[in-house]
Amino acid sequence: MSVSDETSTATDGIVLSEAAAAKVKALLDQEGRDDLALRVAVQPGGCSGLRYQLFFDERSLDGDVVKDFGGVKVVTDRMSAPYLGGASIDFVDTIEKQGFTIDNPNATGSCACGDSFN
Repeated sequence: MSVSDETSTATDGIVLSEAAAAKVKALLDQEGRDDLALRVAVQPGGCSGLRYQLFFDERSLDGDVVKDFGGVKVVTDRMSAPYLGGASIDFVDTIEKQGFTIDNPNATGSCACGDSFN
């Protein structure tokens, strides 16, 4: 198995819930852009060592893995892929909190603020 095959396998497990896909689509519609994808990345930082980044991106990087969820493209770079395999992204909108949540089986711990993991 080549490195690119391993990367593809690791990111195949990323799941975007219907609620998250609908919210991303609504945000893209607000922007009037259909050329953007939701990029999910892991970067060094935060109390526990790693933190998630979710942002709209028009770039295509070498080694990116792209998945489509009802017309919403989700892109993950090859360095983040091992940290995100099996992760599910949801959008919650309750009286207590609103925003995207990530349930990641690869995270062995997180900080009290919930913004970073290890």
